[in-house]
Amino acid sequence: MKKWNVLASLVLGAGLAVAPAVAQEAAKKKEPPKAAVSPTQAVVEQWNDIGRKLIAMAEDFPEDKYEFKPNPEHRSFREGLLHVADVNYFFTNPVKGEKPPVQEDFSKDKLKSKAEVAAYVKKSFADGAAAIKAKGDAGLNSLVVDPYANRQVRVIDLAYGFMEHSGEHYGQLVVYYRVSGLVPPESRPKK
Repeated sequence: MKKWNVLASLVLGAGLAVAPAVAQEAAKKKEPPKAAVSPTQAVVEQWNDIGRKLIAMAEDFPEDKYEFKPNPEHRSFREGLLHVADVNYFFTNPVKGEKPPVQEDFSKDKLKSKAEVAAYVKKSFADGAAAIKAKGDAGLNSLVVDPYANRQVRVIDLAYGFMEHSGEHYGQLVVYYRVSGLVPPESRPKK
């Protein structure tokens, strides 16, 4: 009999604990949904989100490990960040009506310090976001030449392609963190 009383008390307690959460959720559903953001704002938010993650890594990774490579044939952590930042200008320049860079700057001497690299990564994403904003909603469907495919593409499609590229390198740099025995900023518990 005692077992049943304990079990009933536990069930009743759990039900009472869940009731306020259910009531709050029901109240939220009665509020009308927020309006959708503009197409430009949606693209900028996605662009800035992957940029935020890479900037956080650039500012967080220990400077004494910036030349770390999992294998000799891979880019170093620093070179991976510089690659992403350099490639962003293959998007930004055409969208702004400028010629894309002739090629990436693979110089080992380019931007050695952590502060220089982080600033360059931050600037490359800020410049890309500014180019998207300058195009506006109507401009997202305007055509530019993809410097890699040498074909016309819509600005919005090119933007998402470059965001995917940045996301792939973000994933790669997560591995650099893990192999170094570190936890990437995005994987740490939130305060």
